[in-house]
Amino acid sequence: MATPPQGNPYAVPQAGGPHPYAQQGGYPQAPAVPPQQPTGNPYAANPGGPYGHPGTPYAPAPPQTHPGQPYAHPQPLALACRFCGGSPAVPVTFRAHRGLLVVMTFRKLDGPMCGTCGVAVHRALTTETLWQGWWSPFSLFLFTPFTLIHNLVVSRKVKKLQAPAPGQHGRQVDPGVPVHRRPLAYVGLVPVLWLLFMIVSGLTG
Repeated sequence: MATPPQGNPYAVPQAGGPHPYAQQGGYPQAPAVPPQQPTGNPYAANPGGPYGHPGTPYAPAPPQTHPGQPYAHPQPLALACRFCGGSPAVPVTFRAHRGLLVVMTFRKLDGPMCGTCGVAVHRALTTETLWQGWWSPFSLFLFTPFTLIHNLVVSRKVKKLQAPAPGQHGRQVDPGVPVHRRPLAYVGLVPVLWLLFMIVSGLTG
């Protein structure tokens, strides 16, 4: 018959003594795991993230402002004359008409023009219409008067402009003398006088 072990089975082992489970057949101890270094935030070196900027991630650039203007808007570009490149200029359209019995032609010059070049174009096309625009029935009563009135109204826009600063433009169109000082402008009086003669002859005949 086996003899039971002597002593208290629940006694705490003495300090420095062997561990009760140190023998073969006790509980195995877990292998020691080396401590890992803390990795931290992978984007700590770049506060803005992989696609941001340091300090201000995804922050838009502040708009350019001036004192007293909370929101500055881009200024529109000034128009430049199509002939000399001077400024100020204004977009206008001048017309010319020619009537030869049953053949009629229309011509125009448009675009931004300065005061000097605009006056030159107005005088040239108006003079051309005054001596070439009366020689067909429709031109005499319709197209030529409309063209002359149109050019007169448009010419007021260019006459209000200040002259371009010297040295800031190219070669300008020579305006020449005014329309009333050009002999060709009075050719238009021929059909008008002829029409008046026919009216007076019909009334007196």
